[in-house]
Amino acid sequence: MQGLNQVLGRIAGWLAYAGAAIVFVQVLWTSYGVMMRYVFDSPDAYVTEATALLLFPVAFLGLAYALREDAYPRVSFLLDATRGRPVHRWLRGITDLVMIVVGLFFSAAAVEAAIKTFHSGATSEILLWPRVYFWIPSALAIVLFTLYAVVRWLMLWTAAEAANQES
Repeated sequence: MQGLNQVLGRIAGWLAYAGAAIVFVQVLWTSYGVMMRYVFDSPDAYVTEATALLLFPVAFLGLAYALREDAYPRVSFLLDATRGRPVHRWLRGITDLVMIVVGLFFSAAAVEAAIKTFHSGATSEILLWPRVYFWIPSALAIVLFTLYAVVRWLMLWTAAEAANQES
């Protein structure tokens, strides 16, 4: 289980780097669009749609990385107050289970959307980029997040079980 956790954590890092690369492209393209609009008085017709379309996968590529770094916002006063007690594991397990359930829902929706856009051949309105190009990385990122959340949840309970057997 620990090996799978490390592999998924490494993939999460790669996806975060891919998201950072997309953000870099967005920054360059947006800067170009601003320069064309205000310096040369010739607006780029594609910049708004391109940055909006690229923002979609960026929103999901960092999910698993945020999980790896425990960077999700949470109300932690109960977790902090119960640290070291058996109830702490249960509270952590419940919050992780909520993430898994939400991840399963979004995984199913994203995979279904990727399949439907692939079969329909839907494209963006101005650039005519196939929408499946944006759904596939998003669906993969959400599925990875959900799998990673399940592995971490299982590790929480297997580590607790091992600690109980040692005592």
